[in-house]
Amino acid sequence: MSSAKPPHSHTVQITPEQAEALRGVLAADGCEFEERPYMMYFARCAKVTVAVYEKGPKAVIQGRGLEDFITLVLEPRVLGEARYGYEEVLSPELYEPHFGIDESGKGDFFGPLVVAGVYVDEGIAKTLKAAGVQDSKAISSDARIRQLAAAIRQARVPASVVTIAPPRYNELHRKIGNVNRMLAWGHARVIEDLCGLCPECPRALSDKFADARVLERALMEKGRNIHLDQRTKAESDYAVAAASILARERFINWMDEKGTALGVELPRGASARVQTAAVELMRKSGENVLEECAKTHFKTAGEVLSRFRGEK
Repeated sequence: MSSAKPPHSHTVQITPEQAEALRGVLAADGCEFEERPYMMYFARCAKVTVAVYEKGPKAVIQGRGLEDFITLVLEPRVLGEARYGYEEVLSPELYEPHFGIDESGKGDFFGPLVVAGVYVDEGIAKTLKAAGVQDSKAISSDARIRQLAAAIRQARVPASVVTIAPPRYNELHRKIGNVNRMLAWGHARVIEDLCGLCPECPRALSDKFADARVLERALMEKGRNIHLDQRTKAESDYAVAAASILARERFINWMDEKGTALGVELPRGASARVQTAAVELMRKSGENVLEECAKTHFKTAGEVLSRFRGEK
């Protein structure tokens, strides 16, 4: 008998039609719905919660009734096929040796751009699965991100994390003028580092770039010798999901530390709250403070500078 603990959560990619079918099933079963940011809907049921995210879309199921919900409700009534527990048969590539690459901070006005990469083989993939590793974008709790990042490190998973802090980011953007090229450099740097750690690894996987050639051209000496896969929804892969966790942890830690040093909380994203925090920062430290804590090519930078100068 297996002694493995049941997973804390499960993420499954679904179609828009399946998302609507799932909504109907949850409503019929008496679940309570809530509106939440970035979600098509959030449902609270007797033994699980179900969050269906707009991006994907994808469903994240959590709670003590997770396995019963998947096998008795989600699969037979929505998906129409049994997937849970059969990943090694249905998706053997998840368990084959490869690197997974992901990033954090690309859409945030404050903070760095962080790119991370992780190596997995069959044993590591099973360890990450048992730990509950999933795409960081499906996790709203910083504490959970840090808990999973600690589990990845505890398992001694080969990894590389590259942080491009705002001063360097802004300098590079002024020279390059293209975020995708900067992102490609970060991916290439991480792949090169991982090739040094695991030289026999045959493949790397990342989310698909708008122009796949941008990343291919950025690859460095060792990285050119491996097969590079780019595909949408790559975060369903254990290596990519683990990379997303490590990248997110580095990003949120930077934000917390920098906010403490500046004496102003640095909100995430590019919302009105972000603009208010940026103006408050400039009142305390002057306009140049944006260079050290924000991505100054964002439209937000021009908006907050106009607002701040209008106060003078």
